[in-house]
Amino acid sequence: MALSDTQHFRCSIKDGIARIALDRPDRKNPLTFESYAELRDWFRALPYTDEVHVVVILPNGGNFSSGGDVHDIIGPLTRMNMKDLLAFTRMTGDLVKAMIGCGKPIISAVQGICAGAGAIIAMASDLRLATPDARVAFLFNRVGLAGCDMGACAILPRIIGQGRAAELLYLGRAMSAEEGERWGFFNRIAGPDDLEAEAIALATRIASGPTFANSMTKTMLAQEWSMSLDQAIEAEAQAQAICMQGNDFTRAYDAFVAKEKPVFGGD
Repeated sequence: MALSDTQHFRCSIKDGIARIALDRPDRKNPLTFESYAELRDWFRALPYTDEVHVVVILPNGGNFSSGGDVHDIIGPLTRMNMKDLLAFTRMTGDLVKAMIGCGKPIISAVQGICAGAGAIIAMASDLRLATPDARVAFLFNRVGLAGCDMGACAILPRIIGQGRAAELLYLGRAMSAEEGERWGFFNRIAGPDDLEAEAIALATRIASGPTFANSMTKTMLAQEWSMSLDQAIEAEAQAQAICMQGNDFTRAYDAFVAKEKPVFGGD
């Protein structure tokens, strides 16, 4: 089945860039059991294809995502037993694992509401852009749940710091776009009419680079969280030696000698 043949979210692929978006704009793009599972499986497939080099997650209808659907997910969860609840929370966590392990840089372009699991998807991305009206809320606390959902207590403090993460997770309040940029959650703020174009321009720059090396960078960024400094330096030595055997390294050298811009092939 083609990667672009999705049922529960939009997907198009062109020039190595996959554009995806949740597709229920009338409800601010909530997630359902089906969209969670399909997104998880879609990201799990990415390491095994050269069709996609960068993923851009876009808003739809002026909003990114309102998180888990109240009627389709929250209601049924209140009636599940522990075994089924754990199966669900593991499945949602597997989406984050798949995003981190997919080997492709992910850019989230956030507009409007970005809440709950939607905020987690933005958090699990590598780069984040936002419009001035973007509001990011890890609102699990506000529905009677812990803030430790889908890796939030591990990942969010690494992005914005422990104290700021604790404030958002304890209060469930929204982080504004200005706060998000100042705290390092957002890489930049773009106007509503420019958001998608800027995200695609950024993705294009990444996709035109050494894509195998970019995949290695993403892998190291994830794996070095749990390494000592000595382990990290050794892991990077091995990773870089692998990249030095690639053709892109030679292409870059030859282009430099010829005073030309390198054209990378991803191998």
